[in-house]
Amino acid sequence: MQSLDFTHDPAAQSWVASANAVDTDFPLQNLPYARARRAGTQQDWRIVVAIGDQALDLAAAASAGRWSSAVQVLLDPLARGDLNALMAQPVAARRALRQALFDALREGSPQQARLQGALVAQSALEFSLPARIGDYTDFYAGIHHAVTVGKLFRPDNPLLPNYKWVPIGYHGRASSIVVSGTPLRRPWGQRKGPNDEVPQYAPSQRLDHELELGLWVAQGNELGEPIPIERAEEHLFGLSLFNDWSARDIQPWEYQPLGPFLAKNFGSTVAPWVVTWEALAPFRCPMERPADDPRPLPYLQHNANEVAGGVDLQLEVWIHTAAQRAAGRGPTRLACSNMRHMYWTAAQLLTHHASNGCNLQPGDLLGTGTISGPLPEQAGSLLELTQGGRQPIDLGEGETRTFLQDGDELSLRAYAERPGARRIGLGACSGLILPALAR
Repeated sequence: MQSLDFTHDPAAQSWVASANAVDTDFPLQNLPYARARRAGTQQDWRIVVAIGDQALDLAAAASAGRWSSAVQVLLDPLARGDLNALMAQPVAARRALRQALFDALREGSPQQARLQGALVAQSALEFSLPARIGDYTDFYAGIHHAVTVGKLFRPDNPLLPNYKWVPIGYHGRASSIVVSGTPLRRPWGQRKGPNDEVPQYAPSQRLDHELELGLWVAQGNELGEPIPIERAEEHLFGLSLFNDWSARDIQPWEYQPLGPFLAKNFGSTVAPWVVTWEALAPFRCPMERPADDPRPLPYLQHNANEVAGGVDLQLEVWIHTAAQRAAGRGPTRLACSNMRHMYWTAAQLLTHHASNGCNLQPGDLLGTGTISGPLPEQAGSLLELTQGGRQPIDLGEGETRTFLQDGDELSLRAYAERPGARRIGLGACSGLILPALAR
C-alpha cells in the first residue's frame, strides 16, 4: 500500500503560479504524465508532466535541469516519449522520480531558472495515447451497474451467481483505444429486436457511454508466475479516465455466448493524463462490501487491501450537444459517482488477471467496468439513467436524450479531495460522436 511522503504536503506551493489555484486539477501534489508535442508541428513526441495549466516538457527538462545520475537515467526515455520504460521500473525508482520532479517544481527550487524554459502551456499541446498499450482487458467491477443492467434483461435474476466470487472481465481490442478529443463514428452492426424475424445490419441507434477508469500496469510478471495480492499495487502505475463506448442495440444480439464484440471494439477513449498510484495515496479508503456478502477467496484477500484498497475519487459525466454549442450554452451534467463504489479493488483486478500465470506487461490497460453508484443519479451509463431508453433525460430548452445522438460530445471528469490533502484531478476525457459512414 502506498504511503504518504513530503510530495503529499498540502501546504507545498509551486513556482508555477497556476498550480497553486485551489481548483486546479494539477497542483504540485499531483504531477501526472502524458505524451505530447506542440500542436501543429512535427516535433518528436515526448513525455510531459502537468503542473497547473502548464506542462513540463521532459525532453527540455532532461537537458536543461540539474539531476542526479539515477534520475537522469529515468528521464532519458521519457524525453523520447517512452512512458512504458518508466512503467517497467521498480516502484522505488518511480517514486524517486516523482520526488525529484516535486523538488524541482517546488517554490524556491534552485531548478526554477533552468526549467522555466521547459514549460509549455497545455493549450498549445496535442496529445497521443500516454503509452503503448500491448493488451486491454475490460472488467465488470461496478456492482450497481451490474445489478441495474441485469434487472433490465433478467428481472428475476439480475446478478449472476459468480459475480460476488470472481472479478468478471473480457479481453478487449487495444488498437481501437484513442486519446481524448478523438472523434468516433457511430458504428454499424447486426441488430435484432424482439419483433424482428431476422437481424438487420445498420448503424447503432442506442449508442451509449460507460463511466470507467483505466488502470495502467507497471512492472509485469513472467508467464506462469502469479502476482500475489500483497504485492499487486507495486504492479500498478496509475490510472486515467476511460470511456468504453457501447452500442446497446448491437450487444444483446451478438454477445451470447462469448461476450462483447463489435458493440464495444469500435472505440474506447482514454484521457491523456496518467495520475500515478503514488499521487492517490491521501485518498485511499476501505473497500466497501456488505457484511453478508461472501468473503473473497484467499488469493484475493489481504488486510491492507481491505483497510485501504479503495480510492475516494469523485467521478462525473457531462454532455454537450450540438444545439447547446450552437446556442452558446454550457454542457449538462448527467451523473456523478465515485470509485469507491467498485465491488473489487484495483489490486484484486490485477491479482485475479495474473492468478493463472497470465503475463501482464508494462503499459497494459485494465478497464474497471462502469462505475455506478447506488442512487439513480449516480448511474454511469445512459442505459441506466434512462431505464433502457424508457425515461428520456431533460437537457433543457426542449432537448432530451435517451441515447447519444450525432454531434453529442460526452466528457468524463474526476477529482479527489478530503481534509488535510490537496485536491487533485484527472483532467478531461472527451469524445465527439460523428455520423455513421454511408454504406
